[in-house]
Amino acid sequence: MTAPFVRTAPSPTGYLHIGNARSIMFNWLFAMRHGGRFLLRYDDTDKARSKPEFAAAIPEDLAWLGVRPDDSIKQSERLALYDEAAARLRAAGRLYPCYESADELDRRRKRQLARGLPPIYDRAALKLTAAERAALEAEGRKPHWRFLLDWEEIGWNDLVRGPSHVDCASLSDPVLVREDGTYPYTLPSVVDDVDMGITHVIRGEDHVTNTAVQIQIIQALGGALPIFGHHNLLTTASGEGLSKRLGHLSLRGLREAGVEPLAVAALAVLTGTSDAVRPVASLDELAGLVELAHVSRAPAKFDEHELEALSARTLHHFGFAAVADRLAALGIPATEPFWLAVRGNLARLSDVAEWWQVVEGPITPKIADPAFAAAAGALLPEEPFDQSTWKSWTQAVAAATGAKGKALFMPLRQALTGRDHGPELAALLPLIGREKALKRLAGEPA
Repeated sequence: MTAPFVRTAPSPTGYLHIGNARSIMFNWLFAMRHGGRFLLRYDDTDKARSKPEFAAAIPEDLAWLGVRPDDSIKQSERLALYDEAAARLRAAGRLYPCYESADELDRRRKRQLARGLPPIYDRAALKLTAAERAALEAEGRKPHWRFLLDWEEIGWNDLVRGPSHVDCASLSDPVLVREDGTYPYTLPSVVDDVDMGITHVIRGEDHVTNTAVQIQIIQALGGALPIFGHHNLLTTASGEGLSKRLGHLSLRGLREAGVEPLAVAALAVLTGTSDAVRPVASLDELAGLVELAHVSRAPAKFDEHELEALSARTLHHFGFAAVADRLAALGIPATEPFWLAVRGNLARLSDVAEWWQVVEGPITPKIADPAFAAAAGALLPEEPFDQSTWKSWTQAVAAATGAKGKALFMPLRQALTGRDHGPELAALLPLIGREKALKRLAGEPA
């Protein structure tokens, strides 16, 4: 395979959500795996709905996921290209003016449905004479422009779905230019893909029908066809589609909630495939796992609870080097022994602050039996402590007091940490140290 050039094309009309992350990550990982490039394209021609704050959030959210585009473009700055393409299509007789209002088109569709006909545009505008068009324009009507489809079957070999085809006779001629001269998604997308040399278009299966239309437009413009792949879409656990209205599932919301970006990436692309969802240590590892041919044709159901669990499991697998800078940013000058001791008890990285407090103090110990705690304190070995200290100490305490099992370990945990549960004390005790341990066993805050 020649080095691929792929793209993601978000519209800045809301914050990116985990459903968007699925398509973004499939493209990014495909480029990583095959030594390709990745383009960020802002589909921002909808001036009414595009907002600067959403546009500014896109590169931030991509960077959080670990995606760093090789280039970026804004469609709002490329209108001259679309104008030129539209002029070429008009000159070739493939773009024709239509004067129906939205209400008229809606009534026409309803009549077709009532007669048992497919609700596709009937090409009535092609029958208008020059005089009739002039009369409509004299009424103040401005045309929208439709692309004249060839009524043929369009086929391609899909990276996900295999051999695919769409009968264009079942489709309405798509509107490529609105009445006000602005452009819906279709023409700018095609022009940019051709102009930038995009080799692979990997996107959701909701674009399958669009692909047949876009192939015809690319051919009409004399461009090279990319390779297409259409993956299944993420839905909620109940099967509903994801949308930008679900703010808590936005990438920004997940980041603010402390979810690990690698967990978001892994769940986004492994859900709904034949590969098991699992924690990964890096995007390089994830790129080695993802195969578009493994993507199912069934909807990919996303479970928020599974994301929470995967985020925690991802943290539990991180080595110290992967989190050292993030711990420092939290104001925690942690060491590798500390991280290895506590990582298995974290749901979010921010939870590490609790265990740093347990190690560094002061904490208030919980002393259920002062006599038992005093006996344990008297048997605490001299430093230096290591991983074997806990075992030898608790054996000595058991021999002296007769306590065993929970009656032995729970009072010691409560005294040393002030908590009923937590990391293995064999790892925590050397971090707490003898001086603080003795004070806590004596019931003193330390």
